[in-house]
Amino acid sequence: MRPLVTLMPLAACLLLAGCESLQRTDSFMGFITPYRIDIVQGNVVTEEQAALIKPGATRLQVREVFGTPLLADPFHAERWDYIFTLRRPGSELKRRSVIVLFDGDVVKSIEAPELPTEREFVASISRDKQLVPPRLELSEDERAALPPPVKREATPPEPVGPVREYPPLELP
Repeated sequence: MRPLVTLMPLAACLLLAGCESLQRTDSFMGFITPYRIDIVQGNVVTEEQAALIKPGATRLQVREVFGTPLLADPFHAERWDYIFTLRRPGSELKRRSVIVLFDGDVVKSIEAPELPTEREFVASISRDKQLVPPRLELSEDERAALPPPVKREATPPEPVGPVREYPPLELP
């Protein structure tokens, strides 16, 4: 009876140690793997967006094109950082960084090494490699085929209904 009481805590410790080793791997028993989601963080800045911002643009114009910066440090008010990261299970971390430097309220320079085009970006994040991003503009033939715009009246019509007279608010 005495050896059994001594071996029970030892067996429990070994079993618990085995459970811990299963938590450290990506698979359970070597063949069942949990689903891992893609983690996308930050601002996507493409080549087309960067082409819209030239030195001399205002902070408001930069915010309209790029969005709110991920890092706007109060100690470095002349610098906005736009950082984008994509973490996929089984692949390397993708990270892009765009730095916009200001002189007062206007853009001084943009540091953007090798930005992708919008099509390249969509292709890089898509799991379906056959996916084709939609066109965002109509061709001249498609514009010509559109119906003419409906002309609306310049002033709205007067409301129709009974005219009411109200008694005075103050009594004489």
